[in-house]
Amino acid sequence: MSHPAEPTSPSAQAERSPTLTVRAVLFDMDGTLVDSTAIVEQVWLEFAERYGLDYNEILRTSHGVQAGDTVRRYAPAGADLEALTAELGQMERTRTDGVIALPGAEALLAALPEDAIALVTSADRILADIRMKAAGLSMPSTAVTAEGVTRGKPHPEGYLKAAALLGAEPADVVVFEDAPAGIAAARAAGMRTVVVGDAGGQLEPGMWRIPDYSAVTVTAMKHDDGGHLITLTL
Repeated sequence: MSHPAEPTSPSAQAERSPTLTVRAVLFDMDGTLVDSTAIVEQVWLEFAERYGLDYNEILRTSHGVQAGDTVRRYAPAGADLEALTAELGQMERTRTDGVIALPGAEALLAALPEDAIALVTSADRILADIRMKAAGLSMPSTAVTAEGVTRGKPHPEGYLKAAALLGAEPADVVVFEDAPAGIAAARAAGMRTVVVGDAGGQLEPGMWRIPDYSAVTVTAMKHDDGGHLITLTL
């Protein structure tokens, strides 16, 4: 005989499904909106094999970081860093097989006000456009890509620049990220952070974790100052 489920207390519900109210929402791309893992790993494997490098160590430190920074860190002495970075970038641009959107990403982007969201990615603009299109996602009109910053993640410059472009204070922003470098950037920017997936390490105050966007709901209303109040339930 089945028994009715025990009622869930409001506090337990809040713990399971936190609600965040913000003025702007910032997204990383690879691993956060777009699953491009197979291509990224393939490119870095070819790089590691060419120079006899530790592939696992490169993967451990490269995720969410600009490719040029990884090349500078691991390329052998005497390598043409600029040419090598360009070659790896071209490899990534021509490979889109298997690139898909994370579950719920398309619906969430469509539900958010266009002038309150931004993409902040370590990819350059060409690669970002290619990956977003391959995944069937619309590129936000505000995007901070690799060529738009002088210091890549884990430095907070990209996230701070995106917030400024949207007219939002860091404390009124939430960032969706998946990689340690990106999470560190968002935290250094003073922004609340939602970790997508399980690769982001331990959660700290002001951080939450979701497997994907399937259960995320959003409501948005216009504020008197012309901006938006966005409520996200995770």
